[in-house]
Amino acid sequence: MSRIWMESIVPLPGIPHSVLSVPMENKYKCQQCLQVLRKPVQAQCGHRFCVHCFKQLTSSGPKPCEACREEKIYEEPTSILNIGDAFPDNAASREIASLPAQCLNPGCAWKGSIKEYETQHEGSCEMERVQCEACKDFLLRSEMEKHCERECEARILHCKYCKVSCSFKDIKAHDEVCLKFPMQCKDCGRKKIPRERYSLHLGFCNKPKHSCPFIELGCKYENNSGKLSEHEKNSTAEHLRLVLRQVLSVAPPQAEALLLSECQEDSGLGLYRAPEEGASSHEPTTDLDKKMRALENIVCVLNREVERSSVTLEAFSHQHRLDQDKLENLNNKVQQLERALAMRDLQLSETEQLVRELQFCTYDGIFVWKISDFARRRVDAVAGRTPTMFSPAFYSSKYGYKMCLRLYLNGDGTGRGTHLSLFFVVMRGGCDALLKWPFSQKVTLMLLDQNNREHIIDAFRPDISSTSFQRPVSEMNIASGCPLFCPLGKLAGKSPYLRDDTIFIKAIVDLTGL
Repeated sequence: MSRIWMESIVPLPGIPHSVLSVPMENKYKCQQCLQVLRKPVQAQCGHRFCVHCFKQLTSSGPKPCEACREEKIYEEPTSILNIGDAFPDNAASREIASLPAQCLNPGCAWKGSIKEYETQHEGSCEMERVQCEACKDFLLRSEMEKHCERECEARILHCKYCKVSCSFKDIKAHDEVCLKFPMQCKDCGRKKIPRERYSLHLGFCNKPKHSCPFIELGCKYENNSGKLSEHEKNSTAEHLRLVLRQVLSVAPPQAEALLLSECQEDSGLGLYRAPEEGASSHEPTTDLDKKMRALENIVCVLNREVERSSVTLEAFSHQHRLDQDKLENLNNKVQQLERALAMRDLQLSETEQLVRELQFCTYDGIFVWKISDFARRRVDAVAGRTPTMFSPAFYSSKYGYKMCLRLYLNGDGTGRGTHLSLFFVVMRGGCDALLKWPFSQKVTLMLLDQNNREHIIDAFRPDISSTSFQRPVSEMNIASGCPLFCPLGKLAGKSPYLRDDTIFIKAIVDLTGL
């Protein structure tokens, strides 16, 4: 009854002694965890333990009571702790339940009894610090809900566009590649275009023609099909060649004058400083100003493009890493499932083999073996593809010798090509240790006349000195029997032993003396 009671309790460790508002008496202390007893049980030696502590202590079997040893009252078998001998100490439980208690969490003013602490306050105190399962940080229980919903860096969010689950720190990178993310057309102003349909929209967008920003350098591209961004990406090399040609077209004297007007190296300090007032400088021509402004515009466009490409590349790289992790996890799961499936196939194969054995198995030492498709099996034996075949196993009794028959349809040894050769095999069984060895029972082998007139019979007594009849050390012993069991000529024509392409072989083991 006590064991049933303890198994019905949800185990928890002892109550911290600092919960008590009064000093803890020794009789209320668990001898294992040294805290206030929770669901106390009393061992046969008289010492008390928490039910959780006692179950852990005796989980691997009976243990000596260390408290008895410390008090020098150890005495077997009384001081042996056994889960079957312990019983719930209801008197101590009632006394402990009435003790005054207080919350040990800083900032909490709760007070009451131990019973009220266990049933009402423990595990629900708003001032208790608990660990966030996602980020593993410790917070007050009262702040946990807000933390999990708004502040936790590791919280899981669902993309509001494609509903994919992402952690909070990855959601921005996901937005850069989300196929459902709403985009706005820069040309026609249309909003909420899913990224996966944005390129399709650009092909039909009704917008004015736009010229390439490099038009001042000689690029003639303009379109109204929304492919300007694609043109900028695909024509980077051509645009750089236009920039190079423009730079080289600036006259060397003018370039030098521009350089001197911007900076002058201080040969003594190795620093750059502005040219002094009154220093001679060349006024850039109007044509040069235009070219410089064009170059500045080009650099700005290129910088924006590089920055946008970097952000996109980083987002794709991050998404690629996430996809690789998911793919690796899926591959691991597939491998686990394949291994489990292989184990199931193996178990199924073993079960099918066992069912086949049980279907034909006998436990009285008498076994009839039906061999159908005789002609085909005989052809396979003559060709050497399947020269031999084994019968299902049979037994002398439920826990007796395990045996089977071995048949050569084209003969073996001295009977090869002229006779059926039939042998008796002793197999390794589950109860061999209980049996008498060597095997010495008389064995009778028969080829049955299906007209029930004249059976072909051969019998022998085992040679107890032969290894064929010793206790098996492998799956089966070497076969022993009759290589000249039946001439093949007796199975030709309208043989009474062969009907409907089927023969029957019978084995009888004499059980006398068993």
